[in-house]
Amino acid sequence: MDRAPGISVRLKLTLSYAGFLMVAGALLLAVVWAFLLRYVPAEAIATIGGFVPGRDDLIRAFAPAVAWALLFLLVLGLAGGWFLAGRMLAPLRRITRATRRAASGSLSHRIEMEGRDDEFRELADSFDAMLAQLEAHVDEQRRFAANASHELRTPLAITQTLLDVARDDPQRDTAALIEGLQTVNTRAIDLIEALLMLSRADQQSFARESVDLSLLAEQAAETLLPLAEQRGISLEVSGEVAVALGSPALLLQLTTNLVHNAIVHNLRADGTVQVTTLSRTGEAVLVVENTGEPLDPTLVSTLTEPFRRGGDRIRTDRSGVGLGLAIVKSIVRAHGGSLALAPREGGGLRVVVTLPAAS
Repeated sequence: MDRAPGISVRLKLTLSYAGFLMVAGALLLAVVWAFLLRYVPAEAIATIGGFVPGRDDLIRAFAPAVAWALLFLLVLGLAGGWFLAGRMLAPLRRITRATRRAASGSLSHRIEMEGRDDEFRELADSFDAMLAQLEAHVDEQRRFAANASHELRTPLAITQTLLDVARDDPQRDTAALIEGLQTVNTRAIDLIEALLMLSRADQQSFARESVDLSLLAEQAAETLLPLAEQRGISLEVSGEVAVALGSPALLLQLTTNLVHNAIVHNLRADGTVQVTTLSRTGEAVLVVENTGEPLDPTLVSTLTEPFRRGGDRIRTDRSGVGLGLAIVKSIVRAHGGSLALAPREGGGLRVVVTLPAAS
């Protein structure tokens, strides 16, 4: 925004300091006049030892000294005020330089202002924290864009390969080609829908209402029961009524993603998935646990990153599009809740979602 040039804050403070000294000096002289000079006779009085000066004599002798004193206060106020204002505004100049560097794209710079806590250092620390969050968010968005481009490119490349093979081999089985194209197209559609769901959760563009997590858990379990039976997984839902405040559609997606993830990342046979709901003071809790291979805690801490899969990044028939837990994290964050992932003793994963309860 273009603004007309104005007086600097340092000059304003300097003038304020000088003005304060001048006013204080004038008030002091006024006190001297009011309480001393008014009791002195206007004319000089002759005495045996000489004479007592009158008020007029004192004023004529005092006036030049007063003028010089006020001039000295003015100079002292301007010089001292300029120095003190510069010292006081030095932290603000550092913050301004850091702001300009951040505006130019340098988010890695930090002010790191030393000294004891005061208003300027509190502002600098808040600005450093904001820069750290912005840098992390920008890095996350860059990684997400790169991964999304890669993931979206893969089905297109596979489609192009299938079409090239079909063109070079006219005798190729058309049914197999159609089935392959349908599989790749379905995966691309799932990926795009997941990206749209993730964007919707990040924007927090949804209405909030009371949602019973226990009902959502039962609905998700009923939907995914055929998949669990196909893989030989035992799916159990228990707990109490836990009413959260949020979007029914998003919270259903959250629950479905967690249950689906617990099913597909499980033992190859005789695995279990346990879904539990709890109600605490001011909180509604959803817990999803599953059996599986032992997990490294370092790996678990990265599972909510977009396009991060449990078995490294190798696609198998169990792999999704790599956005399931990332969508869960975004939905939880959009609802003002918390998400905790921890490896289970003996193998598997325990996911705890805590949401604000509906009043």
